[in-house]
Amino acid sequence: MRDADQRVRSAAFHATNFHSILAVDSRHLGRLKEIVDQHGWPGKSLVGEDGANAAWLLVQHATQDPDFMRRCRGLMEWAVKRGEASSADYAYLVDRIRLQDGKGQLYGTQFIQDSKGQLVLQPLKDPEGVDERRRKMGLGPLAEYEAQLRQFYKAK
Repeated sequence: MRDADQRVRSAAFHATNFHSILAVDSRHLGRLKEIVDQHGWPGKSLVGEDGANAAWLLVQHATQDPDFMRRCRGLMEWAVKRGEASSADYAYLVDRIRLQDGKGQLYGTQFIQDSKGQLVLQPLKDPEGVDERRRKMGLGPLAEYEAQLRQFYKAK
């Protein structure tokens, strides 16, 4: 499912075909809900590190069901504490949900590209403490992350 998620996003990014993303996301959301209902968070001991990362990615893209994203945030928080999920992945999910809820992100993981090609950091709560919070979650400094994104997206 992760491979299909990334393929459709890559194709849509280059062709601006976002309808295909919604179809894939919807299909994956249904299957992921079944997995979570049956097993709880699909952690490393159940699906391996790669599988746990794939589950996070699918939840990260499940924006059409914010309640499910919140449910998974709670399950994933518990999984991180037990070493079953990545704290860095969890930070991305926390930021995505906080932005959906109209709150500033904690870890600075979410950027958008505006109509002029500028990369824009989404609202951030407590910018002075962001690098320390990122460090605690296993993320590098915000400035380094932003530079990587600019290079990847060829953004200004």
